Amino acid sequence: MSRPEELAPPEVFYNDTESFKYTSSTRVQHIQAKMTLRALELLNLEPDTPHFILDLGCGSGLSGEILTEEGYNWVGLDISPSMLATGLDRDVEGDLFLADLGNGVPFRAGTFDAAISISAIQWLCNADTAGVDPKKRLLTFFNTLYASLKRGGKFVAQFYPMNDSQTESIMGAAKVAGFGGGLVIDDPESKRHKKYYLVLTAGMSDRQINLAGAEMDAPQQTDRKMNKKLKRKLENKKEFINRKKETMRRRGKKVAEDSKFTGRKRRPRF
Repeated sequence: MSRPEELAPPEVFYNDTESFKYTSSTRVQHIQAKMTLRALELLNLEPDTPHFILDLGCGSGLSGEILTEEGYNWVGLDISPSMLATGLDRDVEGDLFLADLGNGVPFRAGTFDAAISISAIQWLCNADTAGVDPKKRLLTFFNTLYASLKRGGKFVAQFYPMNDSQTESIMGAAKVAGFGGGLVIDDPESKRHKKYYLVLTAGMSDRQINLAGAEMDAPQQTDRKMNKKLKRKLENKKEFINRKKETMRRRGKKVAEDSKFTGRKRRPRF
């Protein structure tokens, strides 16, 4: 089954028919609500405190309805006019704006306390037309998002990467923009229920983001490699020299043994 982003650009794919079908699906509503609540859990915002939240790729406002129910004021951005029209017809509480995230987040610096995105940012990895550079679009998105958040502001994005390369591109762009944080993967062993959440903070925060189960961008090394590196780091000068001598002795012994079989002498190479 083809992924939506492989079929057409989002503003084309989510036409009037698709927008209505997407929004009216009980299954979609349930999944969207579940992922939005999980994003709020990962944001770990202060309880009983008003927050102004930006919903990126808000669509018809399914995630925005959850924000409203949880007591947050919010603004939504989306590239699909049909999706936004559906949201207006449903009379959602947030303010909706038509915008392409790849062209940047069009708000003044420090506007929002936090931001979420549900099933949207993977679209930025696509080159839908000639001359479009996904890398530049990702950098523009994260740079302007960073600026629009208050210092210490948080961003959680649930997304569906096509492959590891897309995940690395997204995380790399976020890091270049100045974000800190990592990747949380829910149900990593399940192909059907596996979910990716990018959990980021813009500068220092008084309240830590929830990175339980996070997989950071630095690759994990095996215990064997880590122990070997740690052992070498802690050895003194004398131990270092003795280890090198032992390595050279072993190599010389191996060369001597090899020459017995070849019938000619070989000069050791160290």
